[in-house]
Amino acid sequence: MDPNTLFSLEGKVALVTGGASGIGRMAATGLMMAGARVMIASRKWDACVAVAEELNAMDAPGSVEGFAGDVGTEEGIAALVKEVEARTDTLNILMNNSGVTWGAPMGQFPHAAWEKVMNVNVAGLFHLTQSLLPILIKSATAEDPARVVNVGSVMGEAALGDGAYSYAASKAAVLHMTKIMAKELAPHHITVNALAPGPFVSKMTAFATADEGTRAKVGDDVPLGRVGRDEDIAGCVQFLCGMGGAYL
Repeated sequence: MDPNTLFSLEGKVALVTGGASGIGRMAATGLMMAGARVMIASRKWDACVAVAEELNAMDAPGSVEGFAGDVGTEEGIAALVKEVEARTDTLNILMNNSGVTWGAPMGQFPHAAWEKVMNVNVAGLFHLTQSLLPILIKSATAEDPARVVNVGSVMGEAALGDGAYSYAASKAAVLHMTKIMAKELAPHHITVNALAPGPFVSKMTAFATADEGTRAKVGDDVPLGRVGRDEDIAGCVQFLCGMGGAYL
């Protein structure tokens, strides 16, 4: 079996929400390097456009285009879907990466931290996927399913969410929702998988990964003894979205 075929994404079209930074950017880079046409969207239009320009300058087999998209409201999701449909009539890969967090100690955690976090991390993920189902189904075949990749967290599986109560609960919901989606969408030739990343360098984890000293300390608590690298995310999405991951 040719590894170039197993992991190639040539001719595929992908959408990565929150693709201008952190894990989203790592994933978008990996998809682009494997030959995909990648759309990245977030609330910050200028950041998405700038990152797209940076990634396209790498002269990779694929390409990246950036635009604004907000998955935190029903209206924002409708606008994002409209933008995607205006750009393509094919969507092979959807990566639900957009996410927000909130930290405050027990006794001071505000009610507003639940609605905001759950709207983006859970309701936004579900409604965007549901809204894009027609184009995903149209792009899927039994031999080469469309792919949905949700970004969860180790906090969704283990009691690690001290001070990030709504975030941890939202990521547990993402992991469970992924199982439900995987069961219901498989007959439509769509696979649904979730990542549960540990610590990676990003704006969201800057408090723990901003410099080499903190990264080393955080890495000591990881079984492999280090925080995640860009290549770890890139390689994972190349597998999940290529022919090598078509039966997963």
